[in-house]
Amino acid sequence: MKWRCTWCGKPHEENDPPCDNCGHNKFEKAIVREGEGEQEPGTGDDTAAGTVDTGTQYMWVCDDCGRQHMRNNPPCSRCGSHDLEKIEQRYDDIDRELETPSWFEVAKPYTPIFVVIGLVVALFATGIIPLSVLPGLGEPSPPDAPGEGTEAAGIDLEATESAVHDRLEAERDVSRTYDDGLAAYAEYLNRALIAIEYEDADPEGVEPGDFGVDCQDELLHGQLPVTLTITDYDDEGALADDVVDSLRESTGGSEFGGEGLDLHVVDGSVYVFYAAC
Repeated sequence: MKWRCTWCGKPHEENDPPCDNCGHNKFEKAIVREGEGEQEPGTGDDTAAGTVDTGTQYMWVCDDCGRQHMRNNPPCSRCGSHDLEKIEQRYDDIDRELETPSWFEVAKPYTPIFVVIGLVVALFATGIIPLSVLPGLGEPSPPDAPGEGTEAAGIDLEATESAVHDRLEAERDVSRTYDDGLAAYAEYLNRALIAIEYEDADPEGVEPGDFGVDCQDELLHGQLPVTLTITDYDDEGALADDVVDSLRESTGGSEFGGEGLDLHVVDGSVYVFYAAC
């Protein structure tokens, strides 16, 4: 008694699914027509030795990747192509080792997607696009404000901020670190106040925790009421000296372990925001 796959029709010696051609899990009895199994070998009839003629079987092969399909049901399950070619199914080399497609062949149709993802990751990794554009990720970006936050009248404002911290440290009995999170917090609030004053803006409120600062105890922060004019100074050191004089009495005591500040210049006026935690 012969058996054949109910899906693709391939003959098998035993009722032992799955089919080694298509993987289908159901076989049916293949009936040999009377007298055909009694013919002598070599007569030219394939049923002479008791085999069964199941008829010509066909498959549909993808023109792009070569994937075989049992039905003409595009698109291709591997690459998505709609071009399937009908060919006769043969079992001459059924015992050969099945070839497994490489990862490159499988992934090739998705290459454009991988390229786009790679570019997006690179833009975030290099800082060209800040993580803050994604909700819940990264520090809040400072609001837009008029004026300059890096350099004004030939004076490097960021270098001045560092010089102010160094001068305050030299006068202290208990050291205080310069915290980048507090500095970012000070920059955000300094620009927010300037935007409100000059442009009647309505920036979102923030907390130190939004900048990675964990203030378990007290938080000291505020914009200095003293107005300094940038054109009165020839270099960063002179400006830092006057900022320190204005800050000295309002930076708190030994209960604070870190500090940060921001300098921003609008129309020649120097706005200073200080934060300690």
